[in-house]
Amino acid sequence: MLKTRGLLISLEGIDGCGKTTQVELLGGKLAQSGVDYITVREPGGTVVGEKIRQILLDNQYSPSLQAEMLLYMAARSELAKQVILPALLSGKIIVCDRFTDSTLAYQGYGGGADLSLIRLLNLKATDGTAPHITVLLDLTVEEAVKRRGASADRMESKDIRFHRRVRNGYLEIARQDPHRVSVVDASEVEEDQSEIIWQLVQGKIAGSFSARSAYEF
Repeated sequence: MLKTRGLLISLEGIDGCGKTTQVELLGGKLAQSGVDYITVREPGGTVVGEKIRQILLDNQYSPSLQAEMLLYMAARSELAKQVILPALLSGKIIVCDRFTDSTLAYQGYGGGADLSLIRLLNLKATDGTAPHITVLLDLTVEEAVKRRGASADRMESKDIRFHRRVRNGYLEIARQDPHRVSVVDASEVEEDQSEIIWQLVQGKIAGSFSARSAYEF
């Protein structure tokens, strides 16, 4: 059994990169190792968050960029305060299908919203909580579109130039914060990606447990 303290892991990437599959595979490996963990998704994970998710992803709605950004922040605030922070304090590992970097990538780099404002709002919404490790599953936009197929929610339906800006935004986030963000080639076989992610997470768990006597915010 792996010894752990509270740890927040986020998986990020453009729509169609296989992120949700890797969240499930990572959860399975944690369960096999006897780790106390939970998985959550953004937007969502709470009653309010799931309602907001319906609005944000439904093609019948067209909120302004500012409204879109603030709705994501509202859902994130609920998730952080109701689920993530209590889980961290109790020593759990949280695997998050998207977190703060998504708003920077999509509404910031993709949509053109002010990056400094997004960073400030992320801090407020999460009470300063940030992932200990972020896995960025990188895939070309063209391949992601093929994987998604015909069905597309409101965010997936945006034009290819938008999704290219989002991908480039994610890569810029990784470039600026290489100690936190690890880029994994999402064009590789799913099992190979899963093994790379597992090695990254095991290393972070071991480092966290040996370096700290208590969880530090």
